[in-house]
Amino acid sequence: MCVLPGLIDAHTHPVWAGDRVHEFAMKLAGATYMQVHEAGGGIHFTVKHTHAAAFETLLESLKGRLERMLRTGTTLVECKSGYGLELDTELKMLRVIDAARRSMPIGISSTYCGAHAVPRGKTTEEATKDIVCVQLPAIEKLITAGSLQVDNIDVFCEKGVFDLDSTRRILQAGKDMGLSINFHGDELHPMNSAQLGMELGALAISHLEEVTDDGIAAMATAKTSAVLLPTTAYILRLPCPRARDMLDAGVIVSLGSDFNPNAYCCSMPMVMHLACVTLKMSMPEALAAATINAAYALNCSQLHGSLEPGKQGDLLIINAPRWEHLIYQFGSHQELIRFVIIKGNTVYDNEKVLNL
Repeated sequence: MCVLPGLIDAHTHPVWAGDRVHEFAMKLAGATYMQVHEAGGGIHFTVKHTHAAAFETLLESLKGRLERMLRTGTTLVECKSGYGLELDTELKMLRVIDAARRSMPIGISSTYCGAHAVPRGKTTEEATKDIVCVQLPAIEKLITAGSLQVDNIDVFCEKGVFDLDSTRRILQAGKDMGLSINFHGDELHPMNSAQLGMELGALAISHLEEVTDDGIAAMATAKTSAVLLPTTAYILRLPCPRARDMLDAGVIVSLGSDFNPNAYCCSMPMVMHLACVTLKMSMPEALAAATINAAYALNCSQLHGSLEPGKQGDLLIINAPRWEHLIYQFGSHQELIRFVIIKGNTVYDNEKVLNL
């Protein structure tokens, strides 16, 4: 056997209600992400169901998803809000994430993503004003009072959603509150999101399927992590992110599952496998991207991402003679992994986690 650091999933949307399996047929028939979105599906479909769901329902479903992530080796995960698009539901989602953080052994980095889409009936300017003047001040008040923990701020910077100016205003407002900037950029169109990230001192930018050469250079200079999501490119039939160009330029490349109703993958070993096959990353590069680099993207590398004195003891014990089996043995990851998580004086293992 061999021992590795616990895996880190640097980008997920795990709090939601409503099943979008019906949209898979639309995608197979050739519908693009934005065509599904404009037809009333996508984010807006999930927003409707998440708004109607009770806190307890959302919490129980989140716990189930986090337990599945634990079983495939994830010991720290970024969790976003973003299926509310208005204050009450966004707060409900953030409180669900906070409750899971307090009651489960898995580490959680919480992200406010109220700018995930423009609410129906509002313009981008109206949505931006609501986020900056209403939602963020209310969240800041709760953080200051100690009743809510939020670590990052995210915006879906994309053509037809939030443009560069709106994205800049929202991210700067979050940064002024002390939140780390970790946002969606250059996914469907080259928006110069990477250059904006450099301007604002972003810690991480996700997706980047359409990033430009100048954007890659900007991220390398600014030490902004690129959070690549091979499952998204796979299911949406998008061009793969240019991982090799980023790595060769010195960009800090991280990996995430992008778990959401549109890309249903809980397994970081599967993400690592896809990164090697579709993004042309080596196995050591994929391992670094799913551990220490992902910890860096979440501003958690001081405690997570490697096995060193002084860090939290998140250990994976791989039931194989070489660690590479974790990536190579496609589809059998759950049988390969035993995990141990040490927090303070408490030790969790597979048995205890599965019986929470």
